[in-house]
This record gives sequence, C-alpha cells and structure tokens, in this order.
Amino acid sequence: MKPHLPVLSLITFALLAGCAQPAVQQEAKTMPMAASSTTASGVLLHQPRAGLYSAGQPEAGDWSGIAKLGVGTVINLRPEGEMAGRDEAAEVRAAGLRYIEIPVANADAITPDNARKLHEAIGSAKGAPVLMHCASANRAGGLLALAMVTEHGMDREAALAFGRKAGMKSTEAKVREVLDALPAGAKTGEK
Repeated sequence: MKPHLPVLSLITFALLAGCAQPAVQQEAKTMPMAASSTTASGVLLHQPRAGLYSAGQPEAGDWSGIAKLGVGTVINLRPEGEMAGRDEAAEVRAAGLRYIEIPVANADAITPDNARKLHEAIGSAKGAPVLMHCASANRAGGLLALAMVTEHGMDREAALAFGRKAGMKSTEAKVREVLDALPAGAKTGEK
C-alpha cells in the first residue's frame, strides 16, 4: 500500500491545482492589480491604475523608454529650485512627450488647489497614459490621493490606499490633515 501513497499525493495535488486555477484567473479579471516597472536607470515606476504612472525623478536618458510605455504626458511636481539647473522640459519634449509643471515644493503644497490642477493636467491627456513625478513619488502619491477624494469623490480610505500604490509615504499625514479640514461636500467630490 505504501508505494501508492506518492501517486495518490500527486493526483490530489494535481486536482487541487486544477481547481484553484480558474479562481485565480477570475480574481485577476475582477481585481486588476497595480503594476510596477523600472526605467533604464532603475527609477521605480508605480502604476496605481492603467494609464497612470508615478515615480521619483527619472534620469535624462529615461524619457524614450517612458515614451515606449505609451506615456504621452509628463507632469513634474518638482519646483525649479529642486531641478539643479536641469532642463527637464527640453528633455521630455525631445522624446516627443508633452510636459506640464505643477510645483509642489513640500507636503504643505499638497492642497485642494494643486489637486485640482493635477486632475486637470491628467484630464488634458485625453485618456493617453500619464507619468507624474516628484523626487521620490511621495508628493506625487499624496497629491494624487487628495485629488481622488476632492475631484473624483473616491472614499477617503480607498483614496489613501490608491495614493500609497502611487508612492505616498510620509505625506500621508498631511493628506489626512487636509482631508479632515475639507468641508463635507468637498470630501465627496461635490462642488
């Protein structure tokens, strides 16, 4: 009887694996996962949803690879003083991409007004993929989380989770503070 035990174990494992596969495929269809990739220089590109990337500062040589992802618009949240004389606008345009600046110098600049500007900038891409970046994706994720509440009416906790997928870390406390101070209608995207 003992020689049959390995065969029975193998058959049981195969049956269980076969039964589990459709459930995994079904979950993938109903719950799209956020993806991440890296640029040629190793900058992590977060993808909290299809067509939206957030990142830390890409290198000058990364823009052509970013364009190959289908990105058509780059939104730079870094103020000029952080760019150390670098002409990112020229780099981005040389790669055939559109360039938008929304200076967000620190967590205190994560405001409803800047969230509205971000929402408008993403909307101006007309559905084409967008890359938004700051130095580390922290401000990008924080501003995106705020915009998801104020401009899209997303539930607060879902928006914070979305922001974390986009790179938000230490700015989460500021985002929570801003959300707490909003009038009730602004917390649900009502105007």
